[in-house]
Amino acid sequence: MYTLMRFIDILFDLYSFAIIIRSLLPWLGVSRYHPAMSFLIQITEPVLAPLRRYIPPMSGLDFTPMVALLVIWLVEQVLQLLILALF
Repeated sequence: MYTLMRFIDILFDLYSFAIIIRSLLPWLGVSRYHPAMSFLIQITEPVLAPLRRYIPPMSGLDFTPMVALLVIWLVEQVLQLLILALF
């Protein structure tokens, strides 16, 4: 049980880290065509794109990554509670 919970924790932390890095790299001048940035876009866009339909950028700022991080955290908490309840 502990191993499964730890695996879920690491998986969600890595994905959250990818979203944070993807949000910060453009501010540092990294082109979206850079291989690392392209990879981050490919793995994070499936979560961010649906949220963007409901949360448009305001004053040039995209708040979608912050909402995505909150949703990811909530899903992680629910999964861990389900694991605790089942085992």
